[in-house]
Amino acid sequence: MFRNAAKLVIGENGETSWVLRFIFTILGYATVFLPCYVLIHLSKRHSLHTLGGCQWRLLRLLLTGTTTEAVAEGDVAPAERLSNVEAKTLYEKALSLFYCCAGLQISYLLWGVLQEKIMTREYTDGDRTEKFTDSQFLVFVNRILAFCFSGIYLLVSHQNVHRTPLYKYSFCSVSNTLSSWCQYEALKFISFPTQVLAKSAKVIPVMLMGKLVSQAKYKNYEYATAVLISVGMSAFLLGSGGDKKGNNVTTLSGAVLLCGYLIFDSFTANWQSALFKEHKPSSIQMMCGVNLMSCLFTSASLIQQGGFFYSLSFASRHPIFIMDCLLTAVSSAAGQLFIFATISKFGPVVFTIIMTVRQGLSILLSCLLYQHHLSFMGTLGVFIVFLAIFLNIYYAQQHKKRKLDATEISDSKA
Repeated sequence: MFRNAAKLVIGENGETSWVLRFIFTILGYATVFLPCYVLIHLSKRHSLHTLGGCQWRLLRLLLTGTTTEAVAEGDVAPAERLSNVEAKTLYEKALSLFYCCAGLQISYLLWGVLQEKIMTREYTDGDRTEKFTDSQFLVFVNRILAFCFSGIYLLVSHQNVHRTPLYKYSFCSVSNTLSSWCQYEALKFISFPTQVLAKSAKVIPVMLMGKLVSQAKYKNYEYATAVLISVGMSAFLLGSGGDKKGNNVTTLSGAVLLCGYLIFDSFTANWQSALFKEHKPSSIQMMCGVNLMSCLFTSASLIQQGGFFYSLSFASRHPIFIMDCLLTAVSSAAGQLFIFATISKFGPVVFTIIMTVRQGLSILLSCLLYQHHLSFMGTLGVFIVFLAIFLNIYYAQQHKKRKLDATEISDSKA
């Protein structure tokens, strides 16, 4: 046991372990985070109005956001105007849904295939064969392209006045980059289908955390679907025994990284939800702000750890790696835009169904392209998990409908 723990921290085959890389990454982020914290603390003790010109505007944007008066009714973001406009015909609705569905499927299926290729496959240069190992560089490339996409969109569109202090994006930015880092690192230890299925089952830790922390109450169908997901996950793991990547250390590392992904991802969603309620940024403004801060954090850490030098050196030896990185970043950024469009036009339920189908297709595509072994029991486990997810969506909608009907009946009686 102690030997396994040592390997977990020190690493094997002369490589730095993911635990140490994680610590170095956190320290790199701290070199950006701590100066910002000091600046915020000083700004509360001293008036910023003594500064003029660009200095004042930049500090106000970072610390307090834009403080202009309320926006006129006509000054509404295009994405938000679209959400309030009904399609004229059923054909137009169907066509719009098809575009959103196709965009999400293509973007994220391509992203998943390339993600697995970059992190698990070997690149060959003549007689030399090597794997790419710097997960943070991939996070940086994805974030900087997403920032460019969202920034250009903001420049050419008429958005609401941005009132969110930039520093508030830093909290969900750190958790967002760390969740992506854990996701990439996990692929070194577990198969892509295992990772996708584990992410699909995140309802279980969410329910457990809600029960322990806030004594949340759940419906019977939620407990039933959680049990079904657990059964499906167990069947999948038992049925994919021929696809293991290594020893107990490998299995433990993959499990810990997946837990890290789920924790950081949950924090990101909750923090962004709080920002939407407090400052009411548009979805594109949120995307731009989070990715801007992510670029600052990841670039600082990459410079300190020599990640840029390693990654660019690797790219010079394997030009196809450059294309893989760019396609991954483009598909990820395009996917984010399709997410906002789908939710604004059709709501979160339709979006959840589309993404659940995408996860199932991702597992199938990964097994076909990268020859992952999946027995009958493993296939049955995948089916059970996705059946449980769809049942959860269905019963949640039925419960919401019954609640609305009961409210209408009570209002009519009153």
